[in-house]
Amino acid sequence: MRAGRAAAALAAAALLLACAAPQAEERRAEAARLMQELMSGKHPIGAPFTLSDPAGRRVSLADFRGRLVLLYFGFASCPDVCPTDLALIGAALEQLGPAAREVQPVFVTLDPARDTPAVLREYAAAFHPRFIALTGSEDEVRRVATDFKVFFEKVALPATQTYAIDHTAYTFLLDRKGEFVILFPPGTPADRMEYMLREQLGLAPR
Repeated sequence: MRAGRAAAALAAAALLLACAAPQAEERRAEAARLMQELMSGKHPIGAPFTLSDPAGRRVSLADFRGRLVLLYFGFASCPDVCPTDLALIGAALEQLGPAAREVQPVFVTLDPARDTPAVLREYAAAFHPRFIALTGSEDEVRRVATDFKVFFEKVALPATQTYAIDHTAYTFLLDRKGEFVILFPPGTPADRMEYMLREQLGLAPR
């Protein structure tokens, strides 16, 4: 299992994605270096957090205790990587069938300024009805992302008045206690995620 975690993490580090054009090379190199150090045990992944759902309710990681959690950080206007990964999470849950009730998919926006409650509610539901979308202040989101070693920053789009967000795209699997188990790199097939979920749930492979 440890070798699998390391391989997945290093692959994810190598896939520091750009939902926008490549920028901030020094920051991106630092994110890759941190991920390598992380797998040496110097930096734990994750910490308890509390954010808000689209209805304004405060939701804590502890609220999901007893279920596995698939945690993803992104933003609703991401053109390709985020929707692809979220669709794969949804497909993995569909393949689990009734056992998917034991898994909570969670989407945390990295763009709280634009991802309003109405946007988040519709966006998350498009990938699976059990998805919970969470947001918070800029500082709250930054704190949670930092705890999970997620690199992100705003990138101005040329000849426009808007921006995209350059970010690392991992899907984090947390156990029933909310503790980190493994991360999946961008584009991880639904079958692979389903296999790992079945293993954590104590189910036979499909």
